[in-house]
Amino acid sequence: MSVAHLIDTYGYWAVFLFVGAESLGIPLPGETALIVAGAYAGHTHRLSPWLIFAVAAAGAILGDTLGFWIGSTGGYRLARTLGPRIRLDERKLKVAMYLYAAHGAKVVFFGRFVSVLRTYAAFLAGVGRMRWPRFLIANASGGILWAGLFTAAAYLGGNTLTHLSTTIDVALVGVAVLAVGGTVFVIGRQTDKLALRAEAVFPGPLT
Repeated sequence: MSVAHLIDTYGYWAVFLFVGAESLGIPLPGETALIVAGAYAGHTHRLSPWLIFAVAAAGAILGDTLGFWIGSTGGYRLARTLGPRIRLDERKLKVAMYLYAAHGAKVVFFGRFVSVLRTYAAFLAGVGRMRWPRFLIANASGGILWAGLFTAAAYLGGNTLTHLSTTIDVALVGVAVLAVGGTVFVIGRQTDKLALRAEAVFPGPLT
């Protein structure tokens, strides 16, 4: 069952659950769901972009908050035990730990826009015992800005594609592929550089 079909069937609930689960640390395509929903709204006008923005922001903030709580109550051992099962391998864990140790609250805020960190930054903030007020401000501001930017971009893109397509799927796939593909390309190059820096700080196997 595709993300587009779930958005078409469950609307705002699908956006909230995908975004919230990804923010919690479950590797689901939350950002893709947001892009698809925004494009769907722009193409069909069956969903409100304002409500998409609201539920995405709420899902991001609540998911990160729960991830932070889990991380602060014994998260490192959990990351080492369950990490391979949720695609949090040692390389990704080192990158996230390096960025968090070097930049703190910036990682929580900007991590919302980076595929690897979006899933694990809040959890690692909890592991690192980040102060709750600082985390809350960075988490809320990052989640709101991320939801607003991606909703607006996808909605405007879906609106533009309306006259080019007679089916919803063509519009959705076109916007999603361009946005996600470009993001993956840029982030992939940056992740490789960050992995080298992280390895220098955390050489060898994590213990």
